[in-house]
Amino acid sequence: MKKRCFWVSDDPLYIAYHDNEWGVPVYDDTTLFEFLVLETFQAGLSWITVLKKRENFRNAFDAFDYKKIANYGEEKYEELLGDKGIIRNKLKIKATISNAQAFMKVQEEFGSFSKYIWEFCDGKPIKNVFKIREEVPATTPLSDAISKDLKKRGFKFVGSTVIYAFMQATGMVNDHTTDCFRYNEV
Repeated sequence: MKKRCFWVSDDPLYIAYHDNEWGVPVYDDTTLFEFLVLETFQAGLSWITVLKKRENFRNAFDAFDYKKIANYGEEKYEELLGDKGIIRNKLKIKATISNAQAFMKVQEEFGSFSKYIWEFCDGKPIKNVFKIREEVPATTPLSDAISKDLKKRGFKFVGSTVIYAFMQATGMVNDHTTDCFRYNEV
């Protein structure tokens, strides 16, 4: 029996996410944008809720094509508000549209969002050494700094907790606990 991080339930979706994605370094801009969107919608909810709706989000938001999303108008916004397959939060939907616009401005300035975001940790994952749940933080000084910089650049719903979850998901930090079989794999 494989030992996994404390937060993984016996839900096959959760297990697959933990075993194959969580903590794996992501350098692709579209995938980084996907996680930014999903973490934004997760704020205040459980991650499993978002995971169960992930395919619906992918369909509703044009496969997380930030170039398309940046150009969403009122009609598409209303369509998203009526989509029962996603989390229908007015502010988070609006934030996704404006974040796509801000995302592209960052790309213009840095060449890619990946180059910008990974610069915060010198281009490589930070490998933490957490043994138990209580050691894993919800925020860090680094997530505070990234959150502050993103907000300055016009991003919404990117508080430090959201950003730290984003960092964990995209492998900027390895927060698998040391007893988890994935700890040394990612």
